[in-house]
Amino acid sequence: MESGTIEQTLPGLGGMTPQPELELGRAIALNPQKRLMLFSGRSNPDLAQRIAEQLGIELGHVKLKTFANGETYCRFEESVRGADMFIVQSACDPVDRHLMELLIMINAARLASAKRITAVVPWYFYARQDKKSRPREPITARLVADMLQSAGADRVLTMDLHAGQVQGFFHIPVDHMTAIPLFAQYVRDLNLAQPIAAVSPDTGRTKLAGKFAEMIGGGLVAGKIVIMTDDIVDTAGTLVAGAAALKERGAVKVYACATHGLFNGPALERIASSDIDRLVVTDTVAIDPLTKPANIEVLTVAGILAETIRNVFADDSVSAIFAGENQLF
Repeated sequence: MESGTIEQTLPGLGGMTPQPELELGRAIALNPQKRLMLFSGRSNPDLAQRIAEQLGIELGHVKLKTFANGETYCRFEESVRGADMFIVQSACDPVDRHLMELLIMINAARLASAKRITAVVPWYFYARQDKKSRPREPITARLVADMLQSAGADRVLTMDLHAGQVQGFFHIPVDHMTAIPLFAQYVRDLNLAQPIAAVSPDTGRTKLAGKFAEMIGGGLVAGKIVIMTDDIVDTAGTLVAGAAALKERGAVKVYACATHGLFNGPALERIASSDIDRLVVTDTVAIDPLTKPANIEVLTVAGILAETIRNVFADDSVSAIFAGENQLF
């Protein structure tokens, strides 16, 4: 050697093949492989498992635990780098703990270099606190939106929001799904002989009831078989009172459909002894089959959510799932 110097390869660069020079107006193709990964928090693992089965994949491994002082710990037990991640967490009781768990999972995924993080929130946290009804009240649904975005969520997938304006609280895409077509198909499959009337338990859901009436071929009139539609059943006071009023006015049967069956307080006891012949809800919130009355039936939204996740992952149209009929507000 003439100069006496020795050429050495820098650590980590050995064996690298030369990269083609970037041509003006063109890009270097790295041919990345997209990966869809589905994880579940502890709020509704059964629904997450059903979604995974619909997608034909296994749930990702994540370690979640609660320390003695109440703090939540999260660690993904497999690499999520570059993955298109979907995290399923619903606003089940205890709501605050499950919300914090979701935020921690999103942040952990962001710090682990996930490519895109979608929060799958079938029942949105604090959905009913979407406006100021009285002085000095917060708009907590907006606060939750800010928290999800600050934690690192790139997208939110939810179902049947209590109010459509919640979508406007976000600066990231929101996919708003609905269970109304699911309920409509259920009613059509009953092949009811008598005329059908669709009603709303309150004025705020009148437009939704009208859309539902179109799907099932009924009208907004006092009829023989009445079907009530709503987004939430909480303590069931309004629903039970409405069913009693309809029976008093000559309804032969009263069916009810609601996406989110919260069933707080005396709800289950009220429904069991009410004039409601059948209440159909979905599994956006986990429902204990051992305490469920005989007149409550649960449909799964796993198929709707799985198809939406598949379309989001493939960058296909989401509204096409409902033929553009998922805007009910």
